[in-house]
Amino acid sequence: MSLLAALCLVAGGMRVEIPANNFTLRWQHSIEKIDWEEDYILVGPWLFLSGARVRGSGAGMEPPAGAYYDKGIWHYRPVPDMRWTQQLRLTRSEFARDYELCVVGECQPLFRWVPVAAGTTVVAPCEPS
Repeated sequence: MSLLAALCLVAGGMRVEIPANNFTLRWQHSIEKIDWEEDYILVGPWLFLSGARVRGSGAGMEPPAGAYYDKGIWHYRPVPDMRWTQQLRLTRSEFARDYELCVVGECQPLFRWVPVAAGTTVVAPCEPS
């Protein structure tokens, strides 16, 4: 039996914990209107970017070398030095579609947990209490 980690969303004085060992972050490019997805695994105080997908290409959105195209989607793994981070800082706007957070196969807009008006949202593994 594996222990479930927790993902923290922090913005504007709010802190929300979501039980998860991994998650997918989904968003739409504000100009090109093309969907992006990134898969993360929680590893202690780190987020590991295990894979990514983009549903097309456009200005500044070219898939990297080694990507493969399958059923309208480019699949790729980011370069090794860009796969580990301790947090994601998401700038959100009422003028663009909100990010979606997918946990255990269920995707919800981020505003389900934290309102867009709360400002920049930090996504990171929760520190153990």
